[in-house]
Amino acid sequence: MTVPHSSSSSLKDGSALVAVFWIMSILSLAVFTSVRLLYYELDLVTAQVHGARARHLAEMGIAISANPVVEAGDPVLHWEFEGGREGFDAQIRSEAGRFNINYLLMKVPGGVARDKPLLRLIFEEWGADIEEAQEVVDALVDWTDGDDFTELNGAEFAHYEELGYLNRPYNRPFYSLDEMRLVRGMDFIEALNPNWRDWFTIWSTGPLDLNEADPELLAIAADSSIEAAIDLQNMVFGPDLLRDTEDDLPFQAVQPALDLLGTPSIQRELVEPRLTVNDPTTRLESVGWSGDIKRRIILVLRNRTGRPAILERKEEVVP
Repeated sequence: MTVPHSSSSSLKDGSALVAVFWIMSILSLAVFTSVRLLYYELDLVTAQVHGARARHLAEMGIAISANPVVEAGDPVLHWEFEGGREGFDAQIRSEAGRFNINYLLMKVPGGVARDKPLLRLIFEEWGADIEEAQEVVDALVDWTDGDDFTELNGAEFAHYEELGYLNRPYNRPFYSLDEMRLVRGMDFIEALNPNWRDWFTIWSTGPLDLNEADPELLAIAADSSIEAAIDLQNMVFGPDLLRDTEDDLPFQAVQPALDLLGTPSIQRELVEPRLTVNDPTTRLESVGWSGDIKRRIILVLRNRTGRPAILERKEEVVP
């Protein structure tokens, strides 16, 4: 049968129209994809610009806080620009507000670590039982001492050799907190407290600064209740209960603080060496922001008001 000319023409026109629609769809998809890529690149560039600006502002905070004339709580440590869209917030703190892990593990006359009981108490506070805490503490001692003698529940070369590590333990003090993660059992501790780094340092001269430490740390170190540690912190903060203000009343000696904390007399000989009121190691933290982007810079100094020495510098992206 012969198809009429008009019907054949209509079929061709219909096919052409479908093809046009397909082409338009493809072009629309291409345009949409291009626009999305453009927006993505624009967001990426904007984030890079804001990130660089936030880092620059954080550097400004560090530069100001490092000036020995500037004191903790000085208004110049907090600045906002562009109606609060940009700025920095800097803090001057004592690095001794954390436990110095090398100080606690250091061997003293008699060949024993300085304060294994305190480390056990810390790990037990986080949820470890007595045996688990003892095993990790002994492994930490074996990692940092200079001999090959294994602590009762420790881990020396033979243990790490079985795991394929021929250069462990290092048999020296920790050079960074990240090295602690290499010690047997620290993965268990990290599971109990993912923020364990906030409790430790390697830079202070040793004892915990009772004027700077958080109540949780102070209560464990002083063998006191958390309530007593909070009350003592409030006394340090003064009537306004704010840190680094004119009415602060920091302690000038350890003994009066232990009296207020209610530390048992029988424990004083053990507790007093754990604490101090004056450590020359300073921790400077500055958070700069631009828009929604934040950057943190941390600088640890020794002798900030004299001849300062930089011990550590870190940069972090703040979520």
